[in-house]
Amino acid sequence: MHVNAPAVRRSGPRLALRIVIIILVLLLVVFLGFDYWFYRAVQSSAPQRDGTLHLSGLAAPVTITYDARGVPNISAFNLPDLFFAQGYVTAQDRLWQMDVLRRYTSGDLAVILGREYIKFDRENRILGLREVAEKAAAQMDPQTHAQFEAYAAGVNAYIEQHRKTLPLEFRFLGYAPHVWTVEDSLLVGLSMTEFLNHGLYNDKLEKEKILTRLGPELTGDLFVNTSWRDHPPIPPSSIENDAPGELTPDEEEEEQPTAAPKPKSELKRPGAEAHTLRAALRGTEGAPSHRTAETHENETSLLPVQSREFLEGLRSIAGPIYAEQHLRPGSNNWVLSGAHTTSGKPLLSNDMHLQLEIPNIWYEAHLTAGDFDVAGVTLPGLPYVIVGHNQRIAWGFTNLGPNVEDIYVEKFNDQGQYLTPQGWVQPQHRQEIIRVKGGSEIKLDVVTTRHGPIITDLVPGESRKLALKWTSFDPQTARVPLFAVDSAQNWQQFQAAFAQFGAPAQNVVYADVDGHIGYQAIGLIPIRASGDGSVPVPGDDDAHEWTGYVPFDKLPSIYDPPSGIIATANGRITPDDYPYPLSIEWMSPHRTQRLYKLLSEPKKFTPADMLTIQTDVVSPFDRFCAERFVYSIDHTPKASKRAKEAAELMRNWDGTMDVDSAAATIAVYSREKLKEMLLKAKLGDDWTMYRWFPEPVWLEEVLTHEPERWLPGGYNSYDQLLTAAVEAAVTDPGAAHALSLWRWGRVHRMDVTHPFWSHFPILKKTAGTGSQPWPGDENTIMQVATRFGPSERLTVDFSDLDESTLDIVNGQSGDIFDDHYNDQWDAYYHGRTFPLPFSPEAVHHAAAHRLTLEPQ
Repeated sequence: MHVNAPAVRRSGPRLALRIVIIILVLLLVVFLGFDYWFYRAVQSSAPQRDGTLHLSGLAAPVTITYDARGVPNISAFNLPDLFFAQGYVTAQDRLWQMDVLRRYTSGDLAVILGREYIKFDRENRILGLREVAEKAAAQMDPQTHAQFEAYAAGVNAYIEQHRKTLPLEFRFLGYAPHVWTVEDSLLVGLSMTEFLNHGLYNDKLEKEKILTRLGPELTGDLFVNTSWRDHPPIPPSSIENDAPGELTPDEEEEEQPTAAPKPKSELKRPGAEAHTLRAALRGTEGAPSHRTAETHENETSLLPVQSREFLEGLRSIAGPIYAEQHLRPGSNNWVLSGAHTTSGKPLLSNDMHLQLEIPNIWYEAHLTAGDFDVAGVTLPGLPYVIVGHNQRIAWGFTNLGPNVEDIYVEKFNDQGQYLTPQGWVQPQHRQEIIRVKGGSEIKLDVVTTRHGPIITDLVPGESRKLALKWTSFDPQTARVPLFAVDSAQNWQQFQAAFAQFGAPAQNVVYADVDGHIGYQAIGLIPIRASGDGSVPVPGDDDAHEWTGYVPFDKLPSIYDPPSGIIATANGRITPDDYPYPLSIEWMSPHRTQRLYKLLSEPKKFTPADMLTIQTDVVSPFDRFCAERFVYSIDHTPKASKRAKEAAELMRNWDGTMDVDSAAATIAVYSREKLKEMLLKAKLGDDWTMYRWFPEPVWLEEVLTHEPERWLPGGYNSYDQLLTAAVEAAVTDPGAAHALSLWRWGRVHRMDVTHPFWSHFPILKKTAGTGSQPWPGDENTIMQVATRFGPSERLTVDFSDLDESTLDIVNGQSGDIFDDHYNDQWDAYYHGRTFPLPFSPEAVHHAAAHRLTLEPQ
């Protein structure tokens, strides 16, 4: 026994070794199996850009020619086949994005993503945009409906053909897309309207609170909506022959820049930037903490969809709809007549500033069928081209920022009735059921008065019964006359097409091959019986009812102005004598003024000059603030050595928000401190409730006129106050000691991510851009923030349409493993762009791939 004992003891380690080897082999087999499955899944779901596909639903072959960036030229023999092919081609690059867009707008996210998305579903179920889409579809004219159906058929052909090879996001999340419908395309359009023309009611509620606290005088100061810097594209009726929007020589000398209001998606609250600055100056990039919310045990998927990062990321992937509620995008568009260009033909440029995301909001495409020939950017899920040009005309958008939402305070009795001028009446009740992945269904009773749904549950701390009236609840605002726009051949047809446009309200610039230029405001904007709707109003009388919409022929419009220059950047578009209050919250005028200053230079412009202007990062407003800080420090004998050092760094700064600028960092940080000191003196700890797009106009007025009513207690002069603001900024205990080492690029960064793939460590670097220094700010022509900036950059050259240029942020494809997922990023980030071939010869020369769709 003693002889055999050692053998028994040796068998133990051998057995353990065998077990370990077996486990390792099994793990290797599992890993290799998953790797093989993943590889096959990637290959099978990749977009096909070469060869031939046979599809039922086509009447004739369709040829899709892709250029080196994956931009398709879709050429069909008839319009139904063209829109069918557009649906198919878009779906194979962007299907998951399209599905998320329709799900968000209709309130169907929680069923695939879980409980944290109930709040989004609840809001959109209350708004009832699915019902709006259904009514709009029923009212569509036959031609438009047929084109939408053709597009939907193309999307469905892709879905049906790839049931077993869907994009990986569907397979990881464990669901499949349902059939695409006309209503789904309308929901995608409504998602853009929700982003651009919704959320103003929050500002109205905040203004009401501040009015109660401060009274009319101070509230009037804060909620300013006009400035001497405004450049409406149309002149007052009394000076119709004057050139609109040009700076006189005196104005150029007196220019004291200000800024377009900071995108509120980035602000979140006043002071948030200061927090980011402190983080950056400590040597970090100010990135949010990476915390994962609790995962409910019944919710299973291969992605941590309950994480805060995923929640924020999904806001981006869904395009505009997921952006912060108070963000109003800051876009630019302008047009020059041939008198200002080297070619003698017009140049039209447009860069729509929106939420930055992967996949990008826009999908580039060129659509041709017979005489129909149009190129530009499309919105995935919606047929047609949204912004671009055809053979004869071009157009570009900026957000008008209309006042299209009102809050009515309704009176309810114990029987659930609400009071109207005709007495007590029963509201309508709409029953909604929100399905939740891994959870119980939620039943929602949506109460609707004559004004709209009761949204009290959407306003934290509110107890009154608040009804929201919004133009989007009128199905006619969902009209989509884009086929007529894409087909228009002259100014008259262009106007006739946009006369049918409902929402979102936009500023549109125009140019054509005959050398004409123009501007037209579009969209349905209400006329009120009284007041301007800037605060909540009683709902039990008719004193504040809407009496109709501003007639299209009364909206601001101009054709061939003598100046030969038209530009808009979300600022005021109406002259002083205009009879209708289109907006109560224009963006501040400083970007518009900067545009006119650059476009009025005595030179002839080229397409390359247009890109230079689109990427301009000079902030005259921040320069103005810096000059005021320097002056105050110079006139404050007790200013500290560090404040004087800051003054020297700012003294000769020209306002360029370059990534290496110390002066830019000091100026912005000091401005934020000053704003906090001014507001806190009036509102105490509630100072953060003030959010207003023309906020820079208020601050400029205070700094220029130094009203005693705004000087906080404890300060004898504004010089003393401004010096204290700089002192507070530069003495932050967490900031780097050497002010000369402060860098705007450490503070102001951008990071575009994919909400799905950015959560996989092995793919994180590939999935997004990574955190990058970001020049410019909210006050520059290139208006930017962490995940906000130009979503596309277009210039149309009427001397040769093939010399037109277009780029988006990252790439055409939503497939992370595709060559066109992020292939435009380097050019976008470094201020380059790409040609947009248009003629058949140019398209043929640029062809890199060719796909043919054949009838089955």
